[in-house]
Amino acid sequence: MRELIVNTFLTLDGVMQAPGGPEEDPSGGFEHGGWSFGYWDDQMQSAMGESMSTPFDLVLGRKTYEIFAAHWPHSDDSPAVPFNGATKHVASTTREELEWENSKLIEGEVPDGVRALKEEDGPELQVYGSANLIQTLLEHGLIDELRVWIFPLVLGKGKRLFDDGTMPAGLEPVSSHVSSTGVIMATYRTGAEIKGGSFVPETPSEAELARRAAQEG
Repeated sequence: MRELIVNTFLTLDGVMQAPGGPEEDPSGGFEHGGWSFGYWDDQMQSAMGESMSTPFDLVLGRKTYEIFAAHWPHSDDSPAVPFNGATKHVASTTREELEWENSKLIEGEVPDGVRALKEEDGPELQVYGSANLIQTLLEHGLIDELRVWIFPLVLGKGKRLFDDGTMPAGLEPVSSHVSSTGVIMATYRTGAEIKGGSFVPETPSEAELARRAAQEG
């Protein structure tokens, strides 16, 4: 069984929409496309190269597939070779054909199709972009690992990583590094418990009891 990994660029307030450029995804009137560009450094470049150094397949939503298919087959940048060579599994209800080499439509309902892909032999499955698809993957517990790069800015609006499909869950930290520009590059495993508790003493004060009574009223 192979694992599904989500790779996401994220603002401090959780926005993941259009980090790469103004024309990447202006849907919903989003005006801040390209917000990650000014923070890139050599350490981030090295980390990106490392994540692509082993074989992987891609799982993409339709919009991200179309963005990638319009760019990577025509690019000489370093990610072009692994992206073009990877098998692309695409979630779409509107497309019948996929022009980018090594691309396949996910058959049937997306959760069932992705679950079937995970049960196959092969390299790990990586997700890039695909905000809407990620909500489905979160809802159905199909994500094994999150590789999140958190950029030091807030945008206030835009598609978010943890949105309608998010279920309460704990995450297990695996690693974290900070770039020279303040980007936190963190990896988390899913499936951990939420470590709840309370800092309030077992015997609360009279003031605390009064506060609780007031809330109930």
